[in-house]
Amino acid sequence: MQLTHTHHTPASHNKEIIIVCDHVSGPANAGSIFRLADAFGVQEIIFCGNAPDVTSSRLRKTARNTERTVRFRESENIATTLINLREQGFSTIALEIDSTSIPIAEVHIANMSKISLVIGAESTGVTPEALEQCAVIAHIPMHGINSSMNVAQAAGIALYELTR
Repeated sequence: MQLTHTHHTPASHNKEIIIVCDHVSGPANAGSIFRLADAFGVQEIIFCGNAPDVTSSRLRKTARNTERTVRFRESENIATTLINLREQGFSTIALEIDSTSIPIAEVHIANMSKISLVIGAESTGVTPEALEQCAVIAHIPMHGINSSMNVAQAAGIALYELTR
């Protein structure tokens, strides 16, 4: 029998996670990120560069009201945001495929209690400015012919790896 919301007991993890969105603006993706943040117990979402329209019907439909319960804010400067998070003790992990990235499953998270996960724009990924501020650049190994996947789907996989 499928459980309803009232019969569901949330799981917990011992990580403090913040998602930093680098120019993520699509309403469906932003809505999915809100929903993922709720599902994985993310403390906050920070939208840098572009802020989604949280009144958008597409965002609200995808988010299923989590845009009302997950804390979020906007920031104009991603480099400053990441420096501030690092000063607060957050380990910065960018989700991006590049020549130095490692598979997300190989990121040593055991000693990381505070993590900021940086995800990039739908078409351009994480900006070089943001990558410079990240301690780790990780990717999701791809087995098909495409070299990337949807930002919200990638965020979900990364959050699963970071909280398991």
